Order: sequence, then structure tokens, then C-alpha cells
Amino acid sequence: MDSDEEERIPYSQRKEWSDVIPLPQDDGPDPVVSIAYKDEFRETMDYFRAVYHSDERSARSLDLTSDAIGLNPGNYTVWHFRRLVLVAVGADLHDEMDFVEHVAENNSKNYQIWHHRRWLAEKLGAEAMRKELKFTQKILALDAKNYHAWSHRQWVLQVLGGWEDELDYCQQLLEDDVYNNSAWNQRYFVITRSPLLGGLQASRESEVRYAADAIIANPENESPWRYLRGLYKGDNNSIVSNPEVSTVCLDVLKKNPYCVFALSLLLDLLCYGFQPRDEFRRIVESSRNSDSGPLDHKLASTVCSILENVDPMRSNYWSWRKSNLPTLAC
Repeated sequence: MDSDEEERIPYSQRKEWSDVIPLPQDDGPDPVVSIAYKDEFRETMDYFRAVYHSDERSARSLDLTSDAIGLNPGNYTVWHFRRLVLVAVGADLHDEMDFVEHVAENNSKNYQIWHHRRWLAEKLGAEAMRKELKFTQKILALDAKNYHAWSHRQWVLQVLGGWEDELDYCQQLLEDDVYNNSAWNQRYFVITRSPLLGGLQASRESEVRYAADAIIANPENESPWRYLRGLYKGDNNSIVSNPEVSTVCLDVLKKNPYCVFALSLLLDLLCYGFQPRDEFRRIVESSRNSDSGPLDHKLASTVCSILENVDPMRSNYWSWRKSNLPTLAC
């Protein structure tokens, strides 16, 4: 019979635990609603409280925390005590990594697991880098938007290294699913933080082209539009002066004059001082309908009017934008 299938022996019947007096949970003299814990859970936690209060940092305490975590992986106190015991007994932290990975299989969004995992990686140092990147990759293959995994991965890159293949990893994720906004976010993180790529300025030209191609392929995918804007964060002059940005707006509007993302970006360009070609005016003005109000001499105002109609969820916002256009807006 497999050991996992063997009948559990209560701690009270184990010879090695005969010297420990379990410490029951104190709910006070008159608990309003007592929790109906299972016997296994109650006994395990009673013994845990006993070793915790006596501060017994031993191998058997480590085994006890394993049982307690198996019953409730979210118990912060158990994880905290486990770390104290791991150090005290000189446990193999590589084995502990395997333990965490096993627990994470069914608890990948548990805060305590990721906190514990980072603690282990800090202890092991650079040697843990590849294992941690592989671990997060495994989790993200199951849930591509797991915030904990992405946060841990970014921490690993910044503290332990491993930047060499990260852009290729992002590329593969986007080839698998171009709508994966987490992968777009990670790509931006790599472009702006990697010490190997020279910073945003060095990569901007190629990344603008990459984003523009993704936009043309899927104009209704908001992620590449956001990514394109991010490439010019805090640099309005550069986004206005790069014809590739306005061209992607024009190309999309030619096929779909009501694309909210293209109209929104065009509006921002106009507010930054962009001087539109006549072709822009013809496309925008031909998109107006009777609900868009009278024709305005400012193209930016016309764009706002169109957005009020095609994006009703934010119509009040576009109305506010129209009434607060900067003087340099065309």
C-alpha cells in the first residue's frame, strides 16, 4: 500500500510524541459559534501549538508543520515557525524547494507559499535562479495571469539574474496568445529593466514596430495599444514626432473608423500637438453621424464626439475631455 494511503496514526498514539501535552485552542469561556474542526485538524493544531509555545525547533516539529500545512496551507504562523525550524536543524533547502512546489500544485495563489519561496531563494542565492524561473514558468503554463508567479519572477530577475532568455520567453507567450496582457506587461518590464538591453531608448524603435504589427493584426486587442503608449511614457514630444505611431492609427481607422483604441490614441496625439494630415480629417469627419453634434473646427473635439457615441460606457469621460481640450489641440 502506498504510504499516502496508509491509515493515519493520531499524534496521541505515537510514541515519539508521548512527552508532548497538546495545547487546545482557547476560544474563551463562552464561544458564540464554535468551529466544527475535523478531529485530524484539531489534534494536529493542538500539537503544533504545544511545540510552538515551547519553541521546540526539532526534526519532529518540522514534520509536524508539514502535516499542518497539508491541512491548511494558508496558516502564516505555521509557515513562519517552519522557517525557524529549517534554520535550526540545518535542513536541506533544496528539499524544501521540492516541498513548496508540491504544495503549490493545488495552492498556486497562496500568499504564504510565495513568501516562503522567496525566503528560500534568498537563502540559496544565485544558484536558485534557474530553478525559480522554471518553477514560475510551470505555474504560468497553468495560469498565465497568476499575479504571484509574475511578481516572483520579476523579483528573481532583478535579484538573482536570468535576463538572457526573458525576452524570448515573452515572445513565445505572445505567439501562443497575443491577448495575454500579462505577457505584454512582462515584455515592457524586460525592455525597461533588463541591464542587457540598454534601456527603453535603445529598444524603442524595434518595439514600436513590434507593437504596430500586433495592432494591425488585431486592432481590437487593447494590450498592444497600451504597450505602444507605454513606450513613450512621459515623452509626449517623441510619440507625436514618430510618424509610425500616427500611421498605425490611420491604417486602423481606414478599415474601422470607429475603433475606440485608435480614436483614443489619435485624440491624445492631437492634444500633444500633433498636426494631422487631411486624410485624418476626412476619415474622422466622415465617421460623424447626426448624434455627434455639429461639425467642430477642432478635429480633437470631433473625435471626442464620436467617442461619446461609440464608447457609451465612458461617454461622460469623453464629454469631459471635449470640454477640457488644451489650446494646442487641433
